[in-house]
Amino acid sequence: MNILFINSIGPNKLGGGEKWMVRAAKGLHEAGHKVFVGGKPNAEILQEAQKAGVQTRIFNIRADIGPVMTWRIARFLKQEEIDILVCNLNKDVRVAGLAARLVKKPVVIARHGIQLAGKKWKHKITLTNLTDGILTNSITIQKAYEGYGWFKPGHVKVIYNGIADKSGVQAYDFSRDFPGKKVILSAGRLSEQKGFDDLITAFAAVTAKRDDLVLVIAGKGKLEEELKTQAKTLGVEDRVKFAGFIENVDPLMKGCHLFVLSSLFEGMPNVVMEAMAVGKPVIATDVNGARELMTDGVTGIIVPPKNPAVLAEKMLEILDDADRLAAFGKAGEQKVKAGFTIPAMVQQLETYFQSKLDEKRKVQS
Repeated sequence: MNILFINSIGPNKLGGGEKWMVRAAKGLHEAGHKVFVGGKPNAEILQEAQKAGVQTRIFNIRADIGPVMTWRIARFLKQEEIDILVCNLNKDVRVAGLAARLVKKPVVIARHGIQLAGKKWKHKITLTNLTDGILTNSITIQKAYEGYGWFKPGHVKVIYNGIADKSGVQAYDFSRDFPGKKVILSAGRLSEQKGFDDLITAFAAVTAKRDDLVLVIAGKGKLEEELKTQAKTLGVEDRVKFAGFIENVDPLMKGCHLFVLSSLFEGMPNVVMEAMAVGKPVIATDVNGARELMTDGVTGIIVPPKNPAVLAEKMLEILDDADRLAAFGKAGEQKVKAGFTIPAMVQQLETYFQSKLDEKRKVQS
């Protein structure tokens, strides 16, 4: 198959959806398919795709309507005989999906790692007329979309994210930086979605009862100064360390004592999967995908979002229970290996794409 992934996310953004797209593109390329990733000029996703050995193209989709860009994409789809077009954002569907409809050949798949479509007429028109299927990584999102009543059975498909084998990851030695301290780690964009303000509030409550903890936050974003100010106001600025963007966070995950996700919403929380893959116990907020990835009380603890008091309570409850921490880490690692591998994801994508292609050919014949 000839496959084009399009993602018009901002040039400096590389979140879970972008990482998934690169992994999927790389896996399909290595399986023998001709794969391209398209995005904005100088986009991080294009740089990562190139590192992965995947061909890239610049498609600078800026808005919901772009006749010139639609024409450019249509020409590319025709020249490269693209069979499958996978779109990320809604504007990608509207601009590139329309191009595919003009060419008539490609199957159009909208990939929604978070719930990108509300029950609005513009989403209904776009997703029912310009896509042949919606691919998501969460049963929660699938059920929400099916509840809209717009789609025929099977239009929304769940394929879980795959993650590389991390058994060879070497743990970062935090004891060199923080002797005698236990390290709580969190990672992600410093944005409202990730709930780091709640995490810092919870951490301050925990440190009021003990002084042997450090919170390390890996990531960059527009809220960095605001979060640093919050930590200073709460009197924990010397115990909250902002590590900035870390290209490979795996060693930090393996070296910390506990990983915490404090997000307000997610699709499928990739960082939780990554922490579990290196055998790390996790406390995570009850966001989309958390209960599909985690087993509460077995692989970690699930807490309500936007509730720092409960988060603090659970951190205090588990931090000194070495046996429970070890059991959580082991169970999480086993669960990831059983159901969330890249080979399994790629194989399911191949099967799904081929089935959609067969359906389209049958309708057109």
